[in-house]
Amino acid sequence: MAAGSQELEGFVREALMRGQSKEATAQALAAAGWSAEQTRGALDAYADVGFVLPVPKPRASLSAREAFAYLVLFSTLYLVACSLGSLLFDFINLAWPDAVDDYGYWRRSIDDSLRWAVSALSIGFPVFAFVAHRVARDVARHPIKRLSPVRRWLTYLTLFLAATVLIGDMTVLVYNLLGGEISLRFLVKSLVVGAIAGTIFGYYLWDLRREENQA
Repeated sequence: MAAGSQELEGFVREALMRGQSKEATAQALAAAGWSAEQTRGALDAYADVGFVLPVPKPRASLSAREAFAYLVLFSTLYLVACSLGSLLFDFINLAWPDAVDDYGYWRRSIDDSLRWAVSALSIGFPVFAFVAHRVARDVARHPIKRLSPVRRWLTYLTLFLAATVLIGDMTVLVYNLLGGEISLRFLVKSLVVGAIAGTIFGYYLWDLRREENQA
């Protein structure tokens, strides 16, 4: 998809250099199957000034800014997912305690884990929501940024991690089921892991397919 971005930008530049108007260029791209948002994003990169060559608008430190935003976005996503899973695991342990564990040590361990999970969620989720909002607004203004290589690499990495967690979770679940060692507490924990990883995997897979359909 990064190659598609380069082809679109190259075509727009070449068309403007040959004296074609933005309207004519947009019509040609629409006829070729490019979406209106992608076309507008590429054309908006050039200023409407009278000059023999197309004049690009300034985009200072664009790649570095995008890399920073997406690194913060996906790292906080992982933090929120892990902290949410830890928090739910603690609630499950409280609901179905292990009778063989030392109660005093076990209770202190649960309390520490709960504090860490709540602390991480209290910081990580607002940062994730804020950055996600800023990224979505930036992409809405410049739709061609959907084709950002940084965005797509991190999206596929997230899909890989979520798929790995799902496969591992299902493997452990089937293994314990075949061995007759499955318990209600273990089953609920497996469902929690599957729900979190499955939600992340499903959302980003849908997001990638939406981009491909718009291309």
